[in-house]
Amino acid sequence: MKHAQTQTGGTVRQGAYPELTPVAVLVGYFLGAVIAVSIGYAALILGFSIEGSELAAILGFAILRGMLRRNSIIENNIVQTVASAVNGASSGMMFSVPAIFILGYGTDFNPVLLTFGAIAGAFLGIGFIIPLRKQMIDYERLTYPGGVAVATILKSPGAGIRKAMFLLVSALVSGFLHYLSQWSGVEYWDLGSQLGLPEYMNGIWYLSLLSVGVGYIAGKGGVAFIIGGYVCYWLLAPLLGQFQLFPTEPASGQVTGDPEALRLLLFRPVGIGMLIGGAIAGVVMAFPMIFSAVRSMQNAARTEAALSRDEMPIRLLYIAIAGAAVLLAVMAVLSTEKMGLGRGLVMAVIGTLWVWMAGVILSEAIGRTNWSPLSGMTLIAVTLLIFVSSGLDDSRAAIVSAIMVGAAACVAMSQATDLMLDLKTGYLVGATPRMQQWGQFLGAWLGPILIMALIFVLHEAYTLGSDKLPAPQGQALASMVNGIIGGDVPAQKYLAGAGLGALLSIAQPGLGITVGLGFYLPFSIVLTYSIGTVLRIVSDGKLGHRFAEDVGIPVAAGLIVGEALVGVGFAISMILGAV
Repeated sequence: MKHAQTQTGGTVRQGAYPELTPVAVLVGYFLGAVIAVSIGYAALILGFSIEGSELAAILGFAILRGMLRRNSIIENNIVQTVASAVNGASSGMMFSVPAIFILGYGTDFNPVLLTFGAIAGAFLGIGFIIPLRKQMIDYERLTYPGGVAVATILKSPGAGIRKAMFLLVSALVSGFLHYLSQWSGVEYWDLGSQLGLPEYMNGIWYLSLLSVGVGYIAGKGGVAFIIGGYVCYWLLAPLLGQFQLFPTEPASGQVTGDPEALRLLLFRPVGIGMLIGGAIAGVVMAFPMIFSAVRSMQNAARTEAALSRDEMPIRLLYIAIAGAAVLLAVMAVLSTEKMGLGRGLVMAVIGTLWVWMAGVILSEAIGRTNWSPLSGMTLIAVTLLIFVSSGLDDSRAAIVSAIMVGAAACVAMSQATDLMLDLKTGYLVGATPRMQQWGQFLGAWLGPILIMALIFVLHEAYTLGSDKLPAPQGQALASMVNGIIGGDVPAQKYLAGAGLGALLSIAQPGLGITVGLGFYLPFSIVLTYSIGTVLRIVSDGKLGHRFAEDVGIPVAAGLIVGEALVGVGFAISMILGAV
């Protein structure tokens, strides 16, 4: 059995416990693939991603302790580190790459080149953030609530196995019911018409346990999302009907109160504006964290934290950063024939610098507030890159190039925040930082490959941007791109939504984005999601938070995994059947 150097509270000790083992890495790959596919699929429906570390820690117990009879907590910590590194691409790429397809440019880019660029971005994000570990975690002692939650799971091995059983059983139930739904074609329930509600109140429910599960995990954090949807159809729609202010169909010129027409003509444009305005306001609100992050970097350099013996060698980090930056430059230059060496290098430099700055800001933000303005950082990055590439004769090529480099930057930012959460967990359970850092590098390459394949499969089967897969963040990015290039967009609705979203996010970080998603998404999804949120609020009030941690969240995670895997399976079968 290998000896691993472990650390608790800043004290280094030697322990005879396996940590970074081939078994841990392979199990991490397997769980990371399952989680990345599940959370990536859910992100295309709901427009936001959830942290996969808790899910990986629970499932890790089921495999390591339940099946393989391995009892090392720090080995399971490596499992969740590798798995969450694989999953890091799910939010990074799902927030950006779908915009290429939604804009109709799906055949205008090289997916292999984009995948390698995303891998380069992942390595950049990891390499840039590692030197700040000691300053942010050991010295400043930032909270990182998500990392604390994972550490709590790892420290309760018996409870971990029970949670894994709850998760697996609920995944089987969710998967079976979703299989019946897909096989029968019954995906919606029009309860509103059965209750005699007016058509514009849109009482059609989406039959999805995945949405219920995500709502339960979000808990009170999902209330704003629900409010956005209910305000649209149960407040604004009746008011529009009362005062005869329903919008007019462009094609027919007829006034319409059809709920889908209301969403497309009014609520969705306002919602997209709220996403953009809320995201930008979130970045502005993060400015104080920029100064704090700069101080952290200065302190880290002054105390030589990056050269500590329990970290990866700093020279290796320099090599990783340099190699990833070169690969990012190659992707930028080759993204289109008309790019040119000079402009491609400028895009790569901007992308690299943005990764460095934004990754630190996001890590500081999530460490202090457990909230990360990732989508806002992505929007700003793509905007900068579009202006750099705007001199190209072909606007399509300029947009594709900007989104490709922006996607790589988004993956980098996602990896930076994920690693800091995992390192906080490792600090609390006595793991070796260097081992976790190696685990993050070992897992980061797989996610972009899986997510790129998943995007093509789901687009071929269901079409990104459709009601089946709305891809809200991709829609917001595509709308912003259309606005930049002077496309035909409902500018007044976008601006009104952006102002409202910005005000809400100033009042509370992230509020404008979550309310905007409620405006944007089909109300059928919001209705189902609200069940999970209400169940969480009731269970917390009646049974306490411990019930949610021990039973509710594992069950909800299983609902997500089961339905997502079956949904992806149906997409693959549809493609194979059409060949």
